[in-house]
Amino acid sequence: MRQYAARLPGVVYAADNLYTCSQDTQRHIAEMIDRHRLNRVVVAACTPRTHEPLFQATLRAAGLNRSLFEMANIRDQCSWVHMNEPEAATEKAKDLVRMAVTKAAYLVPLAEQSLPVTGSALVIGGGVAGITAALTVADQGYECVLVERGKDLGGQALKLTADRNGQDPREKVAALIRQVEGHPRIRVLKRAEVSLISGYVGNFTSTVATDSGNQSVKHGVTVLATGGHPYCPGGRYLYGKSPRVMTQLELEARLASDDPLPPDAGQVVMIQCVGSRGEDLAYCSRVCCGQALKNAIRLKRARPDLGVVILYRDMRAYGFLEDDYQEARRMGVIFLRYSPERPPRVLEEEDRGGTLTVRAWDPLIGEDVEFRTDMLVLSVGVVPEDQRDLAGMLKVPVTEDGFLLEAHVKLRPVDLPVDGVYVCGLAHSPRSIDESIAQAQAAAARACRSLARGSIVPEPIVSSVDEEKCVGCGACERFCPYKAIRLHKEGKKCKARTITASCKGCGICASRCPTMAIDMGRFTCEGIMAQIHAFSEREETNGNQ
Repeated sequence: MRQYAARLPGVVYAADNLYTCSQDTQRHIAEMIDRHRLNRVVVAACTPRTHEPLFQATLRAAGLNRSLFEMANIRDQCSWVHMNEPEAATEKAKDLVRMAVTKAAYLVPLAEQSLPVTGSALVIGGGVAGITAALTVADQGYECVLVERGKDLGGQALKLTADRNGQDPREKVAALIRQVEGHPRIRVLKRAEVSLISGYVGNFTSTVATDSGNQSVKHGVTVLATGGHPYCPGGRYLYGKSPRVMTQLELEARLASDDPLPPDAGQVVMIQCVGSRGEDLAYCSRVCCGQALKNAIRLKRARPDLGVVILYRDMRAYGFLEDDYQEARRMGVIFLRYSPERPPRVLEEEDRGGTLTVRAWDPLIGEDVEFRTDMLVLSVGVVPEDQRDLAGMLKVPVTEDGFLLEAHVKLRPVDLPVDGVYVCGLAHSPRSIDESIAQAQAAAARACRSLARGSIVPEPIVSSVDEEKCVGCGACERFCPYKAIRLHKEGKKCKARTITASCKGCGICASRCPTMAIDMGRFTCEGIMAQIHAFSEREETNGNQ
């Protein structure tokens, strides 16, 4: 491949590297740019989605404009998908490299703007994640507005009556709430909802609807911590039909009351994954197993003679929860595994005062076993709050399960695809309090990074309008998903103009323009046509043969 690339028109230097993204190779690229006075760089390697910024940073360090870089994805789009066709994959890789080199000749330096940043943050959601994010931002010295649609801060954590160490988490949450409400840099808006968000990273303007009317909030970054709530099992396993059936959260409240268990209670049965993992919820909520272990241990400590049975599909006791699993086993808690094909069945015996009978298939003995239980506890999953309206305003993606989708699961786990917008807590995925706090601190740290700079440099891959060709039809403004292009009057005529910081380089405006007056940086019509002609070169060569 190196020899083929070296023969292409315009190529001055070509080299093979085992790990092109390594620090040594980056240093080598910078040295070759200086030695050979290179003014364009093409890298044929993995995906530009993850590694293009790294190579662009190398170009900038070597004194080149970062837009003078092109990348051919010969891993994801070639070697991985054609792993069983090495010869055909090699030919395709040659095509991709030839097209990238041809396009590189049409690259031009793109100007980079430095835009001021409003030194404040907006945190949406007043649960543990939102409170932690607001405190972290404020403690760094920046103003913060915390919006909570309920009447109280704290969220779902206030329904927990004990953690795995036996301490009451509500006391810690209450302490956090006092810190937030007493912090001089945090303004808390309760019974409030964000009805409109406009702008871009460093310069957002949000309208917050409150009981006293609408308030306008200007902020540089946004943190989404909209939270979630427990899944409602409906009529599953007689939930809502028998007072003996409850969820783990309802058991939490009962264990903290003066009468946690009926005096004649002899056995409690817990059923895991109710409605989760393929039924109403396709995912595992991760916290349900730990909550069942914690409450089972609490029951055994309150009544050592009480029988506790946990019917599970998979006990996901990760981390320190393994200690809880071992402790529950030592205390006599019975664990019985069931399969999705043979879920437990629950019958209510009216002649026994409503006592419940739970039947489950025991794979060890190969037959059904019965448990008469005085309490049936259902472990239900976590459902995110409805975030579609908010996601639509910010133009951020939502998964099919309703959670907000991060920009990159490894490289940008708390960033959303829209610059300046971050996510944490149950808005992102099911997680424990400790994990929500850690993620909220990470999101706040990312947000403060933008605020600390005082200015931002948006990506230069934005649309540009040739006002001589523009007829002011407004198609670009109507179809832009980021509201990044606006019509303005020049005399008696209207012309389109790009808001650089809002543009994400998606190209919709360019594709909709009837007069082809809009070009995208690094993706000009001339460059794309050159790629097409470069691809056809192989077809012409094959035809001549």
